[in-house]
Amino acid sequence: MYTLVSEHSFDAAHFLHGYNGKCSNIHGHRWRVVVEIYSENLKTDEHTRGMVVDFDELKETVKNVVDIFDHSLIIEKDTLMPKTLEALTEEGIRMIELEFRTTAENFAKYFYDVISDRGYKVKRVSVYETPNNCATYCED
Repeated sequence: MYTLVSEHSFDAAHFLHGYNGKCSNIHGHRWRVVVEIYSENLKTDEHTRGMVVDFDELKETVKNVVDIFDHSLIIEKDTLMPKTLEALTEEGIRMIELEFRTTAENFAKYFYDVISDRGYKVKRVSVYETPNNCATYCED
């Protein structure tokens, strides 16, 4: 089995609604996303012969999926009062609302699903909130 690893990072703020601790406040991270894809076979066409995929293609895919969140405030849907959302919008704050709580665990599953939907055989995705702490999602 062949495995390729590509990583990209983004800077974003979030908070954990309903959490009893410091992370209930808005705070930021340099989120690091590490994607592992796999294949049992290598390509045979002339351009990508001997490769799982062209690294440039994989890097671009990971970058495009991850960069959506760069320099934004990531919010779990329905966790801010409408007045707060309106005020932040009026201030020009770039916000992204998600259907899930913005934990590293949920982001690992999210990125796994999105990259799988782009046609890659994803082995696992790890999301680091800090240099020393990460969550990993895989389906095995």
